[in-house]
Amino acid sequence: MKNSMTDNMNFDVIIIGGSYAGLSAAMALGRSLREVLIIDSGLPCNRQTPHSHNFITQDGVAPSAIATEAKAQVLKYETVQFVNDLAVSGEKVENGFVIATQSDRKYQAKKLIFATGVSDTMPEIKGFAACWGISMVHCPYCHGYEFRNQKTGIIANGERAFHLASLVSNLTDQLTILTSGKADFEPDQIEKFKSRNIEVIETEISEIIHNEGYVKHVVFENGDKMPFDGVYAALPFTQHSDIPASLGCTITESGFIEVDGFQKTTVDGVFASGDNSSMMRSVATAVYSGNVAGAMVNKEFVEEQF
Repeated sequence: MKNSMTDNMNFDVIIIGGSYAGLSAAMALGRSLREVLIIDSGLPCNRQTPHSHNFITQDGVAPSAIATEAKAQVLKYETVQFVNDLAVSGEKVENGFVIATQSDRKYQAKKLIFATGVSDTMPEIKGFAACWGISMVHCPYCHGYEFRNQKTGIIANGERAFHLASLVSNLTDQLTILTSGKADFEPDQIEKFKSRNIEVIETEISEIIHNEGYVKHVVFENGDKMPFDGVYAALPFTQHSDIPASLGCTITESGFIEVDGFQKTTVDGVFASGDNSSMMRSVATAVYSGNVAGAMVNKEFVEEQF
C-alpha cells in the first residue's frame, strides 16, 4: 500500500468525507482500480450515537465500529488512500479539480465525490446537545423501536411535528408534542391529536435533565417538568462543507445538495452522497448512495476512456 500521506497528489477521484457514504463509494471505485483519495476530518454527525439500527447485518452495532471495519476493508484495495485532514476549499482547473486542506496540502483529481454530511443546529436548551443521538433522536426508523411503548416527546411544530407524530404514534400511545412556543397546527391536525390523546404543550423548554445523554425530564420555563424516556426533535441543519456550493453545485430549498438519481450534482464531474443530499438520513441509505456514486463515477470514466 502506498504511503498514507500520499506519494503523489494526483488521483482519479477525491472523496471528501470518509464515513459510510464515502467509504462505500471508495470501495466501488477501488474494485474498479481507480486511484482514489479519501479526505476525512474524523467528525461524523452520529459520533455520540451508541447503536445503529435498521441496517441489515449491522443492527445494534455501534456506528463507530461499522465505520472502523468499513475503513479496514476499503483500504485493502491498493489504489485507495486515506488522509485525516479537513478539506477547506476547492477549485475547478483544466483537467479536473484541486482540493486544498487545513494542513496546507493540495490534491488534484479528475472527479469529486462529496460525502460530507450535514451539521445540525442545536437549540439553546441546556442539556440538549449532550443527549443528541442518544435519547434525543431524529428518526423513528433508526431509533423508534428502542423507545416503543415508552413516554415519548416530540420537540417540533407545524408540519414537521405532525409528520413525526404520525410515525411515532404507531410505536407508543404515550406521546406529547412540545412546541416550545405557540403551536402552529391546522384544526384538523389538532382534532387528530385529540383523537389519539396526543397532548400539545406550548410552554418554552429551558432544560433537559439527563443521565449521560439519556433524558429523564424536560424542564419548562415556568418551572414545571415532565418525565420522558425518549424525545424526537426536528432540527434545522447546514451543509458541513461549503465547497460544493463554492464550486457551483445547486443547493435545494431544503438545504440539500441537488443530485439526480445517480448522485450527480449540477456540476459536471462532481457527485454527492449520504446525508448532504438526502432526507433519508441513515447509515443504510448513506452506504447505498455512496455505492451508487462510486459506480456512476466509474461509469463516466469508462464512457470517456473506452
